[in-house]
Amino acid sequence: MKTIDQKETAAFITSRDTLDGVYPGLILGMNAVRLGMEARIFYTFMGINVIRKGWSEKAKFQPPGFMGAIPGMSAIATWMMKSKIKKAHVPCVGDLQEMAQCEGVKFIACKMTIDMMGFTKDDFIEGVEIQAAEEFLKYAKDCNIALFT
Repeated sequence: MKTIDQKETAAFITSRDTLDGVYPGLILGMNAVRLGMEARIFYTFMGINVIRKGWSEKAKFQPPGFMGAIPGMSAIATWMMKSKIKKAHVPCVGDLQEMAQCEGVKFIACKMTIDMMGFTKDDFIEGVEIQAAEEFLKYAKDCNIALFT
């Protein structure tokens, strides 16, 4: 039970490095902070790529179902999705990450994924913390909101 002086907390998990895998955690994390909450995003498996240096621009959109299996469809769908994002005045992934961190959203990289993929702390953008899943779960278990995005 949280006392009156403790902030409410939010935990989000991002496991995909696609546009539709990355935006939800960032948007929800930023909005949680704007509502006065503490927010952390745990990046694991392929989702960890978007917090690697130089990767935010590489995020693609993979159409669902059989459409995604058609050669070249991912490139077309990515172009279309990025056009929609720009037209809606939504910041690109890199800008949104920077905004989220400036507003106080904490980015957590999964230690097991880092070890499995052979990454080091230097592979990640500034401000990324590394934690084992157990440590993140100690935080997430008492969160007011915990979502797999």
